[in-house]
Parts: sequence; structure tokens; C-alpha cells
Amino acid sequence: MSWVKTRVALDRLAEGEVLEVLLAAGPSADDVPRTAAEDGHVVLAIEPVAGDAVRVLLEKGPPAPELP
Repeated sequence: MSWVKTRVALDRLAEGEVLEVLLAAGPSADDVPRTAAEDGHVVLAIEPVAGDAVRVLLEKGPPAPELP
């Protein structure tokens, strides 16, 4: 679910804008940055924050090319 919410937020941004995502440590903290990079976005930072959370900064990449 974390990736779905992150993707919706990224869809609302213009290319080059930055999104800050706070995630609980665990699978989502690994999956969201990996999936974002696979979708063409730039992972600017992955930082632990107080407690068991992770702060991820994502820069929106260019739109995916349209398939014929």
C-alpha cells in the first residue's frame, strides 16, 4: 500500500519536483525506493529518523514513454 500512495503523490508532481516519504522500517522502506527507481524516479536520500522510521526523498522523473 505504501508504494500505491507514493505513486499517487508522485503523479501529482511536475517532473523534477521532490517528494518526501516517511515509512516504517521494514519491507516498505526497501520496496518504495527500489520501485520508484525502476519507474524512472531519482532516489535522492534514504535516511533513518527517530524511532523505527525512514525518510525517503524522491525526485519525479520524466513520464514513461507511451507504448505503441
